[in-house]
Amino acid sequence: MGIWNWIRVRKPQSCGDVSESRSSQAEFTFQAVSIGLLIGCLLCFTNLYFGLQTGWISMMSLQSALIGFLLSKMLPTPLSPQEIIVVQTTAVATGTMPLAAGFVGILPALGLLEEEKDGSPPIHLSWLAAVGWSCSVAFFGVFLSPPIRKQVIIKEQLAFPSGTATAQLISVLHRMPPPDTTLRRRSGYRAIDSEDLRDPTAVTDEPENNQEAAEDDLDVHDERDVVQREGWEDLLSSFLASGAMTLAAYFFPIVFAIPIFGKYLAREWLWSFTPSLSYVGQGIIMGFPTTLSMNLGMLVGWGILSPLSKHSGWAPGPVGDMSIGARGWILWVSLAIMCADSLVSLLPLVYEFCTKLVALYGPAKSGDDEEPQEDYEVETPDRLVPMKWVINGLISSICVGTILVWIVFGNDGIKPWATFIGFMMGGLLSILGVRALGETDLNPVSGLGKISQLLFAWIQPGNVVANIIAGGVAEAGAQQAGDLMQDLKTGHLIRASPRAQFYGQLIGSSLSIVVSATAYTLYQRAYTIPGPSFPAPTAYVWLSLARLLRNGQLPQNSASFMVLFAIIFGTVAAIKVMATQRNHPYTKWIPSGIAFAIGFLNTPSFSLARLIGGIIEFIYHKRAAKSGGADIRLIVIASGFVLGEGVISVISLVLKTYGVGVASCWGCSGGICAGCPA
Repeated sequence: MGIWNWIRVRKPQSCGDVSESRSSQAEFTFQAVSIGLLIGCLLCFTNLYFGLQTGWISMMSLQSALIGFLLSKMLPTPLSPQEIIVVQTTAVATGTMPLAAGFVGILPALGLLEEEKDGSPPIHLSWLAAVGWSCSVAFFGVFLSPPIRKQVIIKEQLAFPSGTATAQLISVLHRMPPPDTTLRRRSGYRAIDSEDLRDPTAVTDEPENNQEAAEDDLDVHDERDVVQREGWEDLLSSFLASGAMTLAAYFFPIVFAIPIFGKYLAREWLWSFTPSLSYVGQGIIMGFPTTLSMNLGMLVGWGILSPLSKHSGWAPGPVGDMSIGARGWILWVSLAIMCADSLVSLLPLVYEFCTKLVALYGPAKSGDDEEPQEDYEVETPDRLVPMKWVINGLISSICVGTILVWIVFGNDGIKPWATFIGFMMGGLLSILGVRALGETDLNPVSGLGKISQLLFAWIQPGNVVANIIAGGVAEAGAQQAGDLMQDLKTGHLIRASPRAQFYGQLIGSSLSIVVSATAYTLYQRAYTIPGPSFPAPTAYVWLSLARLLRNGQLPQNSASFMVLFAIIFGTVAAIKVMATQRNHPYTKWIPSGIAFAIGFLNTPSFSLARLIGGIIEFIYHKRAAKSGGADIRLIVIASGFVLGEGVISVISLVLKTYGVGVASCWGCSGGICAGCPA
């Protein structure tokens, strides 16, 4: 495709008309890619900021599509629905690189290495080395996506609730008929279509049903009109409010460390409250069930186990110490919960995967040859990613990635053959992760990473560095393939070109290599990572498991609690899997083991604000969402909250780099605020 065609002057096209014969890359335009990269860069800084703080990042695909739509209204010719898909895909590929390349977990963990414990000194990558490491893992998941799309989206037609919800949103904003799907939706996101709208040929004689259909149709128009009229105002207001609070907290740290339970509990037991609007926005996006699970974990971890370990003498150090304090002690319990939840949740997928392999390669049954395989693909070959590109891309990404990892870390870090096995492991885990994501809307990358660590403890025993790096390589492919699959599901429902999305993924990933490495290097220069301001909790999870697999030593009396909680949450995960398979309505209220464990990893200040957001989301959808536009407006406001703090954090980073410090420590009394010098 020529560059002049790419930057051509766009002509208006019908949003609802997706012609089979149109150019395969009509939606791959300069405007769409540019807006996607702009949003993606903001998401990249935002996700790195929050990932280093809490270990939790957001894919933000639905929010990217919504913001892209609002930005496109400023163009002479607004973007088509298919171009919005390219915006969303490019933005997600750019914004999720901090997690895929391990900037929020793998690299901080390598910086925590100790010669005596791990047999290796701390590893701190330069900017160039960070770019090399990012290049090694940036493209494997992208090239893995097209063949997985063929299986899980086209043949099996898995739900991918977030991708489906994004398609529904785009159809509303562009006055398109709702996507022809009856698949389940993302939890916490109210339907913006109806059964009658999905089936326009349905006829009913009951006046009440007709009235309900008319009301639903009116709601759809109300939502679109409200967002087009007030969307920018909502986004800008929430952005400025969150940014102003973030800037105020930089100069007056007590703003984000309010000792609502008293200064003693805040200083000695880390019980304070961070009234961050971005955390509230994240809680809205997560939904009430997830934030409730997180806060239940916070109560058990910080309200029961932390005091118990401290007063029993099992964790004699300061409560916040990750080595000998209560925070480090409960870390092991959270690790057991995550492993148990992930393994049990993956067992049905592994069984199904093995069953299909046996059926595929086993002896053919009589009559099988007479049944031709039906092809459900709706796109023409010129709009698909050629298999030749996929094969060449996978071979190149594996070979180049293996060489780059060897250059960055050397033979002492990890052997090239071990890196190659890590890529192979990543391909297998990607299939499992994508299937879990398609059915449950959760990508269990943390559990998949732990599985790869267990494998490499056997392949390269005693090598902590190799264990962490190989686990990161395997996790990167699974995480990236899963995130991109949500976008491909949205594109499939809106009839966007998979090839155009593939181009957007490649461009977004390429730019994010430089953006992520640069942002991480700047944060390293301005702050101690991990440190008080950016504790990087997932780094301790990676390192702790690697150390356990190396020497088998656990903190005093932690093993019994690890077994107990692993049994409890393994059982809970099994119940949740069975409830999900039977589509029980109460499934979303069964606690999530991963979210529960996150409540252990983060201090109470992070979880409480998210609970507020979850409660707002729950009440809003129960009461206020009956008025047109409420659903989408809530997403707009939450997105503004998240982006406001993420973008303003760049200003805080610049101020910190040039030595501009806090204006006043009023209200702190020493030791309450993060990074307090007292």
